[in-house]
Amino acid sequence: MAPFSIRRLNSCDAEAYREVRLDGLLKHPEAFGASYDDEAGRPLAVTAERLDGGFVLGAFDRGEKLMGVAGLAIPTAVKARHKGTLWGMYVLPEARGSGLSRLLVDGIIAEARGRVERLLLTVVLSNAAALNLYRNAGFVEYGLEQRALRVDDAYFDEMLMALPL
Repeated sequence: MAPFSIRRLNSCDAEAYREVRLDGLLKHPEAFGASYDDEAGRPLAVTAERLDGGFVLGAFDRGEKLMGVAGLAIPTAVKARHKGTLWGMYVLPEARGSGLSRLLVDGIIAEARGRVERLLLTVVLSNAAALNLYRNAGFVEYGLEQRALRVDDAYFDEMLMALPL
């Protein structure tokens, strides 16, 4: 496994985060609810605010290049704050197969443990590698949303997964 450092991102990381996020949205539009055009059109200041106000982990290589990201969202509503969502998981192609994805997932699980009872995620059904990653981390399927996302004229189903904490 290549050495990576994992840490919470903040507004100082906004430019690097945006670059990685846009890479994912451009190369894998079927894997994200957000669109490249929407994200690319947002001012960098909005991205910086989102990083300071939320919880996003970043994985950096030895040269301090951001290689992957994953977010944790916990609702503030009283009736929903017992569950969190792992969102926005993306690793640059050159870091895939290095164990980095599992480090990010484990980091999100560690942050969620003790804060929520269940950690949820959705993953496009055609992404076998991601499904395998999440299953190996202990997530189990609890539903399938057919035609969850539409990219141009193609529809994509999403597997709903949960990890009890």
